[in-house]
Amino acid sequence: MTVDWEDLKYHSGFGNHFSSEDPRCPDALPKNQNTPQLCPYGLYAEQLSGTAFTAPRETNQRTWFYRILPAVLHAPFTRIKSDLITNQWDKLEPNPNQTRWKPFNIPSVEDEKKDFLDGLATLCGAGDPCARHGISVSIYACNSSMEDRALCNADGDFLIVPQHGALRITTEFGRMLVKPEEICVIQQGIRFSIAVDQPSRGYVLEVFDNHFCLPSLGPIGANGLANPRDFETPMAWYEDRQCEFTVVHKYQGSLFESKLNHSCFDVVAWHGNYAPYKYDLRKFVVVNSVSVDHLDPSIFTVLTCPSLKPGTAIADFVIFPPRWSVQEHTFRPPYYHRNCMSEFMGLITGKYEAKEAFQAGGATLHSCMTPHGPDTDCFEKAVTDELKPMRIAEGSLAFMFESSLSLVLTNWSMKECERVDHDYFKCWSTLRKHFTGPK
Repeated sequence: MTVDWEDLKYHSGFGNHFSSEDPRCPDALPKNQNTPQLCPYGLYAEQLSGTAFTAPRETNQRTWFYRILPAVLHAPFTRIKSDLITNQWDKLEPNPNQTRWKPFNIPSVEDEKKDFLDGLATLCGAGDPCARHGISVSIYACNSSMEDRALCNADGDFLIVPQHGALRITTEFGRMLVKPEEICVIQQGIRFSIAVDQPSRGYVLEVFDNHFCLPSLGPIGANGLANPRDFETPMAWYEDRQCEFTVVHKYQGSLFESKLNHSCFDVVAWHGNYAPYKYDLRKFVVVNSVSVDHLDPSIFTVLTCPSLKPGTAIADFVIFPPRWSVQEHTFRPPYYHRNCMSEFMGLITGKYEAKEAFQAGGATLHSCMTPHGPDTDCFEKAVTDELKPMRIAEGSLAFMFESSLSLVLTNWSMKECERVDHDYFKCWSTLRKHFTGPK
């Protein structure tokens, strides 16, 4: 059945309990119970648990699938090569320098055919998926679709940020179209496949500890930032297809594959609160100072993965969207900074307000306590600008993965990808002394 991906419908809301049936099979969800002796349409009942059974009700996440064949029907896992994907940090050299990457190369179809999984490469990270603590940051650069192949991440959740080219994502829950300036989250254990219509590139944040949630708003009140109603979850869709199918399983930082004789996307109906979702970053409701001073970037947090330490994130996903700047008597660009957190930044489109040399499709990493801030041109302009209300970041969208962990850079990111800007430090080298001395 041919489908226009632009016309896909979604469930609305963040963290809701949804009930979803493919319209081809009405009443596929059992009535009044989860595991009847016989499920409607001869389906199998299967639970996917995103938290421990005994997690508090307010944080407990799980979904019931009603599928044609259970996920357990597969051949044994066999290990496969995963040269560019790693969660092994202890063998890598520490590097505290400010790091900037030029736009990552997108492979040409004429040179090499690469799908999303083939084009996934780890840039940096910390922690241990075995201990369920840590993160990794990767880029993907691909030119073809995953054909009869799915990926399942047993280590943690993926937050995917397309930068160039839309992603047509099929999951066990249904399908979603994710374009640049949108994001999606695919949680631990969910099988998915990504198709593309053009060479594509983007960024991936992986968290091992917990699931993403909306940040607390505190004195902001009940509204603002990313509103829950704007998150969208796929509606049930299935295919009943016999074929040679491969599921690639990411487990303890390594890749394994298993063969099936059918498509794994055979869930006819589901209900629960553990499901993938997408969000349009252009719907973010910006708050900012309307008097003086440049506020901390935490006011731009879309999603957070909290640690056990109150107010401290394993990872925050932060954006810097178009907005008004109206502060008086204020140096308006981002301030000079040394941070106990690690800051990985990417640029989806346009030019970044604090460094015009930062290019879309590239990235920067400012590590724990490594100094950073506006370059010379930005500083000199900002201290002489007329402070009138103005739109900033117009036509631009930058983002940040901020983590309380100290991130380790991979050999591929620093050497093999050949995209490191070794002159990055020079953007601050012409900063001059303005000190006038005591009067």
